[in-house]
Amino acid sequence: MSTTTTATSAPTASEHGNQSAPAPIGPPSRHQLALMIWIAVFPTLTLLSLILGPWLADANPVARTFVLATIAVPTIVYGEMPWLQRARVAIVTRRAA
Repeated sequence: MSTTTTATSAPTASEHGNQSAPAPIGPPSRHQLALMIWIAVFPTLTLLSLILGPWLADANPVARTFVLATIAVPTIVYGEMPWLQRARVAIVTRRAA
């Protein structure tokens, strides 16, 4: 006595009449990334320069740049860029709809 088992595939979303999930949003283009970086860097450096300027006025330009970069880079990378990435996804998704 032999039994044959056949594999059946699950019904697809189109067979149920459901629409498929939207395609994932890809990474930003170079131009979008450049704009996002500029939007994050310019105001951050301007604000830091205005706040820390009086304390750093007498500092060596290399030391002043080091202090500003040490504060600005983590602020931008961990604070501002994730927010800008989410904003970009929302804009691209809204345009596609």
